[in-house]
This record gives sequence, structure tokens and C-alpha cells, in this order.
Amino acid sequence: MKGRFLASKCVSFFISCCIALLLTANSWAVELSEIKERGVIRHIGIPYANFVTGSGDGMDVELVKLFAQHLGVKYEYVPSSWGEVIGDLTGKNILRKGDDVQTIGSVPIKGDIIANGFTVIPWRKKVVDFSTHTFPTQVWLLTRADSALKPIKPSGDTEKDIAAVKALLKGHHILGTANSCLDPDLYNLSETEAKISLFEGSPNKLAPAVMNGDSEATLLDVPDALIALEKWPGKFKIIGPISQPQEMACGFDKSSVELREEFNRFLDDCERNGTFRKLVIKYYPSVFDYYPDFFTRK
Repeated sequence: MKGRFLASKCVSFFISCCIALLLTANSWAVELSEIKERGVIRHIGIPYANFVTGSGDGMDVELVKLFAQHLGVKYEYVPSSWGEVIGDLTGKNILRKGDDVQTIGSVPIKGDIIANGFTVIPWRKKVVDFSTHTFPTQVWLLTRADSALKPIKPSGDTEKDIAAVKALLKGHHILGTANSCLDPDLYNLSETEAKISLFEGSPNKLAPAVMNGDSEATLLDVPDALIALEKWPGKFKIIGPISQPQEMACGFDKSSVELREEFNRFLDDCERNGTFRKLVIKYYPSVFDYYPDFFTRK
């Protein structure tokens, strides 16, 4: 009887070890040499603004395709969502609480690089390494043109401007998006006594939701706000900033050091030879009016 018990314990221990090894292996991200051997780089993306349009193009789609050519491998697009994108890259199921993160399990790794207007924010930096910054951004409050809310007068001090916007929000209905840079929790909007709702659809639909009267206002970052202002002229107004200036970049698993460094070298070359600027002009021509110095860093 004792022998059977020991045998059963050994089998259970063996199974547990196998599961642990599988989970550990699942969390290993591929390196540059493995991507070249595989012959394909997997681009994890979410349709968002003009970075990933959902129609097979977009600024980040073209950028990663050029990177694939640089590496001499094929390009593959892997669709994801804001709640799953980090797990698709790292193999880790992440639970976020404010700026803190906790790994609560493992998920299959589906890709090698996140590129879809991915904003660098503190909690993401704990689980993902970022490339050189690719795009300037900031979170703004956007309303319909007929809203009673009026744009603030810029003071030249972003903190004062943010405080001025927040002072207007009591009682007003505002949309945000969880697990993204548009998450109201990141900016302590609950303290403003605004009526906050989390939008269940794509962030691309936030401006149309406001235009259709589903909400008076929404959080929106610079790229999507620029698109909304251009696509529906006269329908919206920007009240002011909700965040400090931010940057967007491509995301890599923390173990993919060589891949990230090679991408940064590639991006540097693209900036020097004008390729990157041409992509920006193609997809975001008006951004130069707001951030004239960002794309002349070299």
C-alpha cells in the first residue's frame, strides 16, 4: 500500500514538473536568430487610428513590413486586443492594478513585436521593453462641438492645464477604454466626480460614439483626435489635456534584447534616410503642426 502511495506521488510530481516546464517554455520569447531561422516575424497589432487600419495597411504595418525586409524574413500579421496584446507577446497573463502588475498565469505566445500606436506608460514598462519612441502623443478631452464644455486657455504649464480641464468635469459624462492609455484610472478622473463609462468597443469608435450622442465627451489620444478632427470637420472640439505629453513605441518581450536593439538600429536608419518621415507624412500629415520638433531628432 505504501509502495502504491509513493508511486502515485512520483507520478504526480512528474506531471507537475512537466506542466511547469511547459509553462516556463511558453514564456520564453524568441530571439533574433530564431526569427531568421523561422523565416518570419510576427507583428501583433490592434486596429487603431492610422497605425493599423484593419485593411492591411497603416503606419506601423508598413514599418514592420520594412523591418521584415531588413531582416530578410517574411511578414505575418497577428490580430489581438488591448486586453490580450501583452500576453500574446510575453506569454504572461497580466493583472494590472494602477501602476502595479501581477502575473496570474501563462498564455500562448503569438508574436514577436507589438506595433499599433502603443503608448509608453509606467505599468507597461514593467512587463514590456520599448523601442526608440516612434510617435508623440498625449491624452486630450474631446467633446461634440455643441457641448457646454469650453476649451481651456493654455497657460504654458501642462499641469495647470490638466487641473483646469479636470475642474470642468463634475457631472459630465465621459468615455474611456480599459487596459489602454485611455483608461480613466490612469489619470484619477474618479476624483473629478465626472460620470465615467468604460467603452466596450474599439477605441476607433470613441469619436463616433460622441458624435452620435452616446456620451458628451471622451478621452482620446493625439493620433485618433487628429483623425477625428480631419474626418469630421466642425463636429468636435478639444477641451484640453488630461495627461502630460507621452510617446508611442513598439513593444518587445524583455528577453528579446537582440531583436529590440536591431529594430532600434533599423529605425535609426529609417529616420536618417527619410523613410520614416515619409510614413508619417502619409498617415499623419497634420501632426507636424502640433509636434514640429519630434520628427527632427537626428
